[in-house]
Amino acid sequence: MVRIRVLVVDDHRIFAESLAAALAAEPDVDVSAAGSGSAALRCLERAVAEGRRFDVLLVDADLGAGASVPAQRESGSGPPPGADGIALVAAVRVSHPGVRTVVLAERDDPRRAAHALQAGASGWVAKDCSLSRLLAVIRGVLREETHLPPALLTGVLRELTAARKHRTDSERLVESLTPREHEVLRCMVAGLGRKDVAARLFLSPHTVRTHMQNVLGKLGVHSTLAAVALARRAGVRPADLAGDVVERSGQLA
Repeated sequence: MVRIRVLVVDDHRIFAESLAAALAAEPDVDVSAAGSGSAALRCLERAVAEGRRFDVLLVDADLGAGASVPAQRESGSGPPPGADGIALVAAVRVSHPGVRTVVLAERDDPRRAAHALQAGASGWVAKDCSLSRLLAVIRGVLREETHLPPALLTGVLRELTAARKHRTDSERLVESLTPREHEVLRCMVAGLGRKDVAARLFLSPHTVRTHMQNVLGKLGVHSTLAAVALARRAGVRPADLAGDVVERSGQLA
């Protein structure tokens, strides 16, 4: 019998343990539980090291509710990846692409469901659904299916269509930037301030200030936060700060 390895991620311990116990009663399911995004990521890494990878994550949509969203916030600082439910989905897609994620939600929310799908989730399921429904979703996502409640389909499609339009508009604005302005924007997305951008690009702070003003003007926004949000919609990647350190270390060596 092929067994399905499931990790329940929910910071409400009673719910997590109850759900894990219910799933564990199935003959083909092995289940573990984690109480936070960081704990879940550690479980995934440990499982890989031990040669027993997880197949499906069931993630609380409101994991760590009240905490700010993942690393790389507009301010340039923030909690580690996986600090909230949808951030955990995105982190798992990058670090463990073979793992399917299903978001468990207390209420229907087309916008958040759309964000979850964009982050890499394979499903959005109500927390009060039946165990048989949840098992059907778990088995379905392993067949590459995407699962949404029927009542959410129209709203989610509307959100995804709007997001695609915003992305197209944002991409067109970003394409108007010069190569240097694009470099500056990538540094802004990485959370660097003016002095740090100047040091990285070997420019004067005054020159960087001018470039930043040009970036804001061409993007049609009035703040760094808005420019970063638009850049992310357009798919602009942050400057690779770690890679830059390695490169410079190699040059020094």
